[in-house]
Amino acid sequence: MDFRRIARRRLPAPVFHYLDGGADDEWTLKRNTDAFNDYEILPAQLSDVSSVSLKSTLFGKSVDWPVMLSPTGASKLFHASGEPAVVRAAEKFGMTYGLSTLATTTIEDVAVAGDCPKMYQIYILKDRGVAASMIERCKASGYTALCLTVDTPVPGNRERDAVYGFSSGRLRMRSVPSWIRHAGWLYRALVRKDLEMVNLATSDRPSQFDDMSLLEYFNDQLDRSLTWKDVEWLASKWNGPLVVKGIQTVADCRHALNSGATAVMLSNHGGRQLEGAPAPVDCIADVADALHDKLEIICDGGIRRGTHVIKALALGASACSIGRAYLYPLAAGGEQGVIRGLSLLRDEILRSMALMGCDSIDKLGKGFVRHRG
Repeated sequence: MDFRRIARRRLPAPVFHYLDGGADDEWTLKRNTDAFNDYEILPAQLSDVSSVSLKSTLFGKSVDWPVMLSPTGASKLFHASGEPAVVRAAEKFGMTYGLSTLATTTIEDVAVAGDCPKMYQIYILKDRGVAASMIERCKASGYTALCLTVDTPVPGNRERDAVYGFSSGRLRMRSVPSWIRHAGWLYRALVRKDLEMVNLATSDRPSQFDDMSLLEYFNDQLDRSLTWKDVEWLASKWNGPLVVKGIQTVADCRHALNSGATAVMLSNHGGRQLEGAPAPVDCIADVADALHDKLEIICDGGIRRGTHVIKALALGASACSIGRAYLYPLAAGGEQGVIRGLSLLRDEILRSMALMGCDSIDKLGKGFVRHRG
């Protein structure tokens, strides 16, 4: 959270609150992290922890630890180095990187930015040709996995964005001093055009949408009619590891499996969509009990500490995914900030594994964790 405080100083207020905020009263946003406090770690003392291994696999690829970087839109909003800086940090730490459709770096440029497994997060828009084109680009660029986000039939009610003028495009007087203090950010946005959603810009759009901004086009193309049949279509087009992101129930995870998915990301979109949705960590045990041998289960949301990762894995998650936990460091210090943040998180996991008497990620299980209730 020290990174968060630095990020608040270094970003224009509307941009910081876009990163930091959630939907409605932000109860779900806060609950995502607070829910980890409901679980206790049960140590097994006098165990040999002279060496601790965090090695794991994800999407059929070996990784140095079971934490991945979640796809988040427009990393150049937060630092000029953007997505490539995060990819290079992921390579350094032997982890999987997730690229968003709404990124500010292209599929192809991210592919060559660092040698690590990569997942591309996709939306199925009304124009299916856009998704089909992106799938082919990911195949050509060597991406490991494809991830479909399904919890965005409409944008969430992110009131902070409205208050600070981020989402409306209207200048709010309360934000003027902050914009003035961050002239360099404005230069990158307005003169260098660093913040364009380039993967949409480089996709084929029907000519009738040429007069729309990319954001207007994206919002117009969000398809409320999606069903599990569309997941089947995506699975047939991709023919590789397929993740469904934004589901939280056993029933939906079964639907994902039956539709061709190989993994699920238990997620409420970082508390930015449906207010009142459960914290991802509270969903793990039920899904793992029902489907652990059939799907990879990724806990996405609220992780701020190494012990959070351990609790999620012990409950049955295959891996964890972090978003704000690397975006705050990115905003605070670019690539070196991300490296520092990941180093702290990894060290916390190693230290906690030793203290709890477990020498391998593979040995984590429900015997190491209990619900306080």
